[in-house]
Amino acid sequence: MKSCGVSLAAAAPAFSDEEKKMAAGKPRGKTKEGTLSLTAEEREELSGLDSLLFGFLNLHENGAKTETLLLKAVCCYESLILKADGKVESEFFCQLGHFNLLLEDYPKALSAYQRYYSLQSDYWKNAAFLYGLGLVYFYYNAFHWAIKAFQEVLYVEPSFCRAKEIHLRLGLMFKVNTDYESSLKHFQLALIDSNPCTLSSVEIQFHIAHLYETQRMYHSAKEAYEQLLQTENLPAQVKATVLQQLGWMHHNVDLLGDQATKESCAIQYLQKSLEADPNSGQSWYFLGRCYSSIGKVQDAFISYRQSIDKSEASADTWCSIGVLYQQQNQPMDALQAYICAVQLDHGHAAAWMDLGTLYESCNQPQDAIKCYLNAARSKSCSNTSMLTGRIKVLQAYKAHHPNTEPVLGLSETPISQQPLPVHMITYSEVDDLSSPAKRKRISSPAKYLEQLRTDRDHLNPTQKLMLQQLESQFVLMQQGFNKGQNSHLPGSNDEQPSFSTDPALYLQAASTNIQTSHRMLPTSSITQGIAFNHLSHTATSGDQQGICCTKESTPSGNRSFVPEISSHTEDTPNGCAGVKGFSNRVQQLMAEPICSPNSRDSTSPNLISDNPQMSSLLIGKANESMMTGACDKVNSIHPESHTKTNNSVASLHSSVISTTAAKSADQTTTLGVTSISSPHIRLQTVNGKGLENSNSSKNTSLPMISRKPDSPIIPSMSVSIYSNSTEVLKACRNLDKNGLSNSHNLLDKCPPPRPPTSPYPPLPKDKLNPPTPSIYLESKRDAFFPPLHQFCINPKNPVTVIRGLAGALKLDLGLFSTKTLVEANNEHTVEVRTQLLQPADENWDPTGTKKIWRCESNRSHTTIAKYAQYQASSFQESLREENEKKMQHREYSDNESTSSDNSGRRRKGPFKTIKFGTNIDLSDDKKWKLQLLELTKLPAFVRVVSAGNLLSHLGHTILGMNTVQLYMKVPGSRTPGHQENNNFCSVNINIGPGDCEWFVVPEGYWGVLNDFCEKNNLNFLMSSWWPNLEDLYEANVPVYRFIQRPGDLVWINAGTVHWVQAVGWCNNIAWNVGPLTASQYKLAVERYEWNKLQSVKSLVPMVHLSWNMARNIKVSDPKLFEMIKYCLMKILKQCLTLREALITAGKEITWHGRTNDEPAHYCSICEVEVFDLLFVTNESNSQKTYIVHCQDCARKASGNLDNFVVLEEYKIEDLMQVYDQFTLVSEFIMLLQYHPPLLDTGP
Repeated sequence: MKSCGVSLAAAAPAFSDEEKKMAAGKPRGKTKEGTLSLTAEEREELSGLDSLLFGFLNLHENGAKTETLLLKAVCCYESLILKADGKVESEFFCQLGHFNLLLEDYPKALSAYQRYYSLQSDYWKNAAFLYGLGLVYFYYNAFHWAIKAFQEVLYVEPSFCRAKEIHLRLGLMFKVNTDYESSLKHFQLALIDSNPCTLSSVEIQFHIAHLYETQRMYHSAKEAYEQLLQTENLPAQVKATVLQQLGWMHHNVDLLGDQATKESCAIQYLQKSLEADPNSGQSWYFLGRCYSSIGKVQDAFISYRQSIDKSEASADTWCSIGVLYQQQNQPMDALQAYICAVQLDHGHAAAWMDLGTLYESCNQPQDAIKCYLNAARSKSCSNTSMLTGRIKVLQAYKAHHPNTEPVLGLSETPISQQPLPVHMITYSEVDDLSSPAKRKRISSPAKYLEQLRTDRDHLNPTQKLMLQQLESQFVLMQQGFNKGQNSHLPGSNDEQPSFSTDPALYLQAASTNIQTSHRMLPTSSITQGIAFNHLSHTATSGDQQGICCTKESTPSGNRSFVPEISSHTEDTPNGCAGVKGFSNRVQQLMAEPICSPNSRDSTSPNLISDNPQMSSLLIGKANESMMTGACDKVNSIHPESHTKTNNSVASLHSSVISTTAAKSADQTTTLGVTSISSPHIRLQTVNGKGLENSNSSKNTSLPMISRKPDSPIIPSMSVSIYSNSTEVLKACRNLDKNGLSNSHNLLDKCPPPRPPTSPYPPLPKDKLNPPTPSIYLESKRDAFFPPLHQFCINPKNPVTVIRGLAGALKLDLGLFSTKTLVEANNEHTVEVRTQLLQPADENWDPTGTKKIWRCESNRSHTTIAKYAQYQASSFQESLREENEKKMQHREYSDNESTSSDNSGRRRKGPFKTIKFGTNIDLSDDKKWKLQLLELTKLPAFVRVVSAGNLLSHLGHTILGMNTVQLYMKVPGSRTPGHQENNNFCSVNINIGPGDCEWFVVPEGYWGVLNDFCEKNNLNFLMSSWWPNLEDLYEANVPVYRFIQRPGDLVWINAGTVHWVQAVGWCNNIAWNVGPLTASQYKLAVERYEWNKLQSVKSLVPMVHLSWNMARNIKVSDPKLFEMIKYCLMKILKQCLTLREALITAGKEITWHGRTNDEPAHYCSICEVEVFDLLFVTNESNSQKTYIVHCQDCARKASGNLDNFVVLEEYKIEDLMQVYDQFTLVSEFIMLLQYHPPLLDTGP
């Protein structure tokens, strides 16, 4: 089990004293002062308990002894912390967090973990802490932060023993976030892992099938479900749920057959599901829907009744019952059912819609308007525009008919407060139904505080003490709220989540604690289905599927591994597809899941403890730490940077940014904050005079539980980049063999990479539209003038437009025209993106109701000839439309001039669909010989192949990077926002005849755009997004905006974010280049590590490239040399130590070698680069297919590697020779090598 990294050094004296007291005849477990203490046996048992046991340690079945021990340990720790006034080792809080997590006391666990985080600068080294923190966030549905914590665990320790649990949860969370590609990848990674898991393989397979269904890939989903049913010994619960899903799919999906056949199959599947699990309320509900759709009203009623009896009442079920009553012309019964639905879920859009329809049919427009307004306010409502129109019609009707007699007679009381009629349901059901509603509609905590104050005389002493603490916290948090301070927490360079900063909400949490003087342990865990109840998808009659969340935990022993399916509404005239938005509300003590990044005043969220003094210590002393110390400590780690942060981007180059050898891990500044001494940041240290004064007389030596790691921590190797390879080899062999890591990360642990914070100071508003750097060329001499190269690669210039390049160099751009391309290779493949035609500076949802970041496009393929035909017909259609407009005397310019004025209103008419021909490969020098030869006229620094281009040293082809790609466009064709692969520079030439409009943001602001993508549920690296300029300007992000005309070359510098839209009909050619600069190499390695953290494949294999650079290139820049050399050293260390470990374990290493132009290798499972030692299955090796695995994935499939062969690509002597021969050379030699005299510089 992974160690928490706790030492016994400080604990031994205190434990010794306790044992002497026990030997002196004191009662066992009690000290002289009467406080609890832990025996040696108990400490030994506790040393093996941490977050890694979560989900595997059952305290409810034969676990009473362990639960009692954990409760005792928590009491002891809290007592010791109180005794020391909070001045204890940070590991105390980490262990306290683990114990509370295992007890499923999530508020206390979160409090303790965050306290540990604020005290421990290198918290990221503790994988057990990060894992525990991620589990707590996952429980609270704070998926944004849970994802970050889990990703960091896998980054710092890829061989983490609970990696399967992490991949499972990441798959679930990405599914909720609609990042389906990432979700599928993590589910598959969980599936191939042979380690123990709280879910079986068939349950994981079910989630993969459900993922297909969620993406509306119904045939793939149906095939996956049916394949699951063929599994031998399939558990009854899994079988029932698979059949339930198949039944509901057949009911909803038109692609699965005609209506009669579909309904018949659906009923059969659901009946079989109920045979496997007769107590499934969801299956009964679905069966009721099916019966209702074919007109079997009585069967439908019976099924709905069974649904309510078998499971907790569902708003969907009551809504469907209401629809059924309404169809049977029973308005009063329908009314009662709808009211039940909205009491259960006040945001149930479909129920409000149907209730409005009912009122409208009964001539009560005022009540109908109220219902429609409630429906429109719901996040689950997808047709707000229709509702708005209906409300206007009713308002107009009401104005002309003011004296409308209510038919249902319920106008006197607000709709949401109507009492439930009892002739339809029993009194007990009314109480049960109202309970969830009561939980949702909580009265104001501030008013509740007043009530508590009024009842002060009736409170017991403990409650009075808590009330006093509550009052003091209210004052402190009110002060912080008014000041607008912000608490940064782990997970990102922005704030870690915390509960809502509103003091009233904190009071609400604490007042709940007063009401329940005994501690209630939540019973939800992954084994009990908490994650899967949270992920219920809502299937609607309109074939819409979404994800919703339930706050109720699954009872222990009633394990559920699948989403709770819910759906509602029949095909009513005004039925609204009630797709519930994912609920981020956590229990009743939050208005938001974990506070938004803009709130600063809260400390650790909901620092709830049974002891008010303990709560205060977990927060930090109110007069010292809470408002200054704790916040300042955290702010020093995650500053809202007032200076640009140079991120220390982990394993490959922890010290790449520095110009010296590797620093000791103990000296590493967390998150790579370089300006710690900035006047804007006040650093609070743990051992100095900051957050806690360690020299205080109260800072006593306290007993801690010694953690038992599986293996010793790897010692740091004091080898610098100036050591030769023999010294590196000696240092590696001196390592304890039992301490070798299985990780593909390099030995010196480094902080996980972070996106940069926004540069400080922020630019003034008048500087947010800077002029684009442009160079005008008049002759060939201008194009080859050396300062042009230096100007382009200068990091201060994010983009450079070189105008007139084609004319100056006499480039024949006609070779890339559509006509020539068709004549040359008319059947060549073209990737087509189907998009919506929109203004370049705006991006609207398909309905035209709101601006969004998501930029949807569907992919297909065609040929050059067919796309050329489309391009020509598009032009002719545009001419025809233009002539029609002139004939109707409509000026196009009038519409354009008012486009900005209409930005806040719905755009008129649907958007036109266009097709963009992209990623056309021109790498074949036989097919495209003339075109590629023409590009050799370009200056060396922008050529596809040149000695000074890093990508030319890869030794193999990466399509679109070190080869040319062509783009064929019609007006409106969009290249969404992105940075180039691995942050390499880009060259783009417009062939014409039309223009392109570019939008460019400097590299230093990519962290801000990444935050915007996360807020909009988008993956910065993988999703298609089109920034909202208003958002960028509000965040003080500068945007370069310019027009690229035919013959213009656009140079995109390393790391620059950009997006492009065609103004006219044109073709473009583009490729990447890698200037031989320290800046380029640093940014490429940073993105390599960020990709690894995000589980995204890096197209540029930076390890492979670094060794080829060492072989081929002479470097004179000291910074670039030191970065490359340091990376080589770390890679060499990894190869040496892994080799030694395999030999020691008796694993044979087989020579394989490399062929010419052989690409770099990636793991076929996790897609990380694999260098030198390749792990290949025995079957793949015998068939010579060589499907490569990294060591981590190989060990997950076969713990002792018995099923794998280890192939060696390089002799260790060869690597050592390359390492030793890579030395710094003088600039004079470099000038001769890379800047020979120009022979032809004439015009």
